Amino acid sequence: MNHKGTRRIAAAGMGLTVLCTIFCLLLNPVCGAAAFFLGTAVTAVYLYETCKRYQKLQELNTYLSLVCSGEYDLALTDNSEGELSILKNNLYKVTVLLRSQNEMLKKDKTYLADSLADISHQLKTPLTSMIVMTELLEEEEDSEKRKEFLSIIDTRLSKMKWLISNLLKISKLDTGTVMFKKEQIPLKNIIRDCVQPFLVSMDLGNISWGLSGEDAVITGDRKWTEEAFSNILKNCIEHMEQGGRLQIEIKTASIYSSVVIRDNGSGISQKDLPHIFERFYHGENASAESAGIGLALAKTILEKEHGKISAKSREGKGTEFEICFYKVII
Repeated sequence: MNHKGTRRIAAAGMGLTVLCTIFCLLLNPVCGAAAFFLGTAVTAVYLYETCKRYQKLQELNTYLSLVCSGEYDLALTDNSEGELSILKNNLYKVTVLLRSQNEMLKKDKTYLADSLADISHQLKTPLTSMIVMTELLEEEEDSEKRKEFLSIIDTRLSKMKWLISNLLKISKLDTGTVMFKKEQIPLKNIIRDCVQPFLVSMDLGNISWGLSGEDAVITGDRKWTEEAFSNILKNCIEHMEQGGRLQIEIKTASIYSSVVIRDNGSGISQKDLPHIFERFYHGENASAESAGIGLALAKTILEKEHGKISAKSREGKGTEFEICFYKVII
């Protein structure tokens, strides 16, 4: 009984018991004895319940101290009635939430560390190549060789610029700092604009393309939607050989519109297919220049626009991407 308030109440209870006992003894000895035993019993029951309450509060205090120190693997369930039981159950719910958030933070830290390692590797490769080319350039006197080295350096710089740009875009999307516009956009206009930058490389590779289906209007941000389509088209074109065919088809339904992009390239193995939208993932048929972030960026953008992307493929037979845009009310 170390609590000051409890000691005061106990003293007051015993004092009242003594006074009542003396008063009752003056009236009747039996009444005085009854008053003494009754007062003592009431005071004892009060002290017992109070001590139990403070003991439970001490347990809760110890529990919270452990939680504050990072111990989340503690059980604190109570199915009895009363305000303290409600408090204990609510504390348990908060602990479960904190434990879940702590696990998510650990996963985020691990993911961040892995991502930084992948980014470092992706940047290290072109940097090393440029350093070697620069050293050779300093010693090379042949003008044709110097032009070749400068061309390689320029290519590596372009790769680094593209890589850093896309990493920054992914970072903005992850942190939620991008505000997506809600515009009415015709799909055929987006597709034609996205194909335009690839026409020269498609012509060099003798790759033809076609667009079919009735036009449909989607709700989204034109700039980011084009970014997603461009990354998908880039992936398809990079995996096609001379004389390939790229077919794009627009489909409409009552609750969504979809775009199906088919190529007859090298395809994706069934082992790699479930992972192609993961960041920095390199499949068996991925080129050495692939950074593994194009499809991941496209998926992130489309999900932000209430859409989804799926893929199916047969190795050596080509790949089919389907992008669905669900109709939303502005």
